[in-house]
Amino acid sequence: MTDVAQLAGVSHTTVWRVFNNHRGVRDETRERVHHAIRQLGYRLNPAARTLVTRRSNTLGVITADRVSFRTTSILGGFERAARSAGYFVTITSADTPTQGTLRAAVNRLRDQGVEGVLALVPLDPTTFTSEPFPIVTIGARRRRALGVVDVGSSAGVAMATAHLLGLGHTTVHHVSGPPSCPEARLRRAVWHRTLRAASGRQPRFMAGDWTARSGYEIGLRLASDLDVTAVFCANDHMAIGVLRALTEMGRQVPEEVSVVGFDDIPEAAYTTPPLTTVGQDFETLGTHCMAMLHALVTDAERTVPCRIQLATHLTIRSSTARSPGSRSS
Repeated sequence: MTDVAQLAGVSHTTVWRVFNNHRGVRDETRERVHHAIRQLGYRLNPAARTLVTRRSNTLGVITADRVSFRTTSILGGFERAARSAGYFVTITSADTPTQGTLRAAVNRLRDQGVEGVLALVPLDPTTFTSEPFPIVTIGARRRRALGVVDVGSSAGVAMATAHLLGLGHTTVHHVSGPPSCPEARLRRAVWHRTLRAASGRQPRFMAGDWTARSGYEIGLRLASDLDVTAVFCANDHMAIGVLRALTEMGRQVPEEVSVVGFDDIPEAAYTTPPLTTVGQDFETLGTHCMAMLHALVTDAERTVPCRIQLATHLTIRSSTARSPGSRSS
């Protein structure tokens, strides 16, 4: 920085102000400093800056899946918002998430000096750490310094279930996510509550693992039961598997069985038939995660709101129709 100051003909303090985007530096002076930086090929030393400021300007992300549309879209929104706010992002994976591996992932990120963590994992992250530390997650319960961005599952599940009941189906079967996942448990509870409020029969749920393969295997079992006329799946991938199984077993969709998914992934519009599903804006979700984590990091008293709820919407396509019984009556 001293070399930059000498070449630009300014003080060391002015160079520091330019690096930190402080106001009060004239445009002409700022340009001279940037010209000197380019000439010298100067790069700021993050480690040295951290020692001075006591801040790393780095946030961590824990993910169990980097390839799904949901995860990549959330990460895209989060990273763009982080970059705009002057943060670096470092990502670590937990391919087989357990309480032990997730706690180790948080500790690994903290050892790298991150100031907060976004947890994109299917387990409740409230036991990741035994001491207060800024963590934001999606759809889990708040404890300590944990921030929660609610994806609107409750409203979305209620909309999907009510849509099928409104088409004359006497009940709605449910393909759930894994029982260990808090978000899957929430969606299952809202489905059950919506059926109970409508005085509908409440069949047993069938648990998958969020994959199309598990949806296909459950779909084969559902297809063999001729009383099944409506199925709500906790995500679109499992719904796609259910559609394939129903077709292979000769059950027509939606003439005999209606199917609804959750997420509105791009492929949902191109299934046969196109899938009715609950939509979410994942990039906006990532942006909100970043805003909440930034607030938790910068507010030492943790006085910021620690829950944000996003809206969902039902996109009705061709995989749902009136129940066979209501059409014939």
